[in-house]
Amino acid sequence: MASAMARAGRVDTVTLVAVTKNHPVEDMIEAASCGVTDVGENRVKEGTDKQKAFPDNKLKWHLIGHLQTNKVKQAVAHFDLIHSVDSQHLLAAIDKEAEKIGKVQDILLQVNVAREESKTGAAVEEFPKLCCLAKEAQHVRVCGFMCMAPNFENVEETRPVFRIAKALYDDMKGKFPDGQVRYLSMGMTHDFEIAIEEGANIVRVGTAIFGPRNY
Repeated sequence: MASAMARAGRVDTVTLVAVTKNHPVEDMIEAASCGVTDVGENRVKEGTDKQKAFPDNKLKWHLIGHLQTNKVKQAVAHFDLIHSVDSQHLLAAIDKEAEKIGKVQDILLQVNVAREESKTGAAVEEFPKLCCLAKEAQHVRVCGFMCMAPNFENVEETRPVFRIAKALYDDMKGKFPDGQVRYLSMGMTHDFEIAIEEGANIVRVGTAIFGPRNY
């Protein structure tokens, strides 16, 4: 991460979200003891189960996987930042559940920049409307933008995807109060260095930290 930032001439901060999907809670405990402060989970139940091992709750919990509306109640109750808000319907459900518990839920809007059929995320054309609706929601705070690049064999091919994401993120800043939009979440184990070079300030890394997953 430091090398990628140096290559890009960056002197700001990039947050490492350690993704523990399908890894045991013991691995998370070890990572936290080594200084990890942000943890990412793809599934609501797996994340909430693992949170029980951290009763002092000093970690910041990120939900990075696709969120179904029937899991919104639990997600809002247990996660600090939801990365994968990709539709008007999901946005409304989060706003409703957050209101019930008196919370303003931090979220990122997810866009399927590469237009992959296998991946979730709003279409680029739907993004302006989603931004407008999110700005009007009373119990949701839009903190930024999330995208996933295709798993290209040549990692350099991810660069144009990340550049489009950065442009959308920069445009998004002007639609919300100053300082509210501050997170650009993109980059995983195979492409996080390119993502950092292209402007990401949150990267979601699992395999490079914990090894291959046991499915």
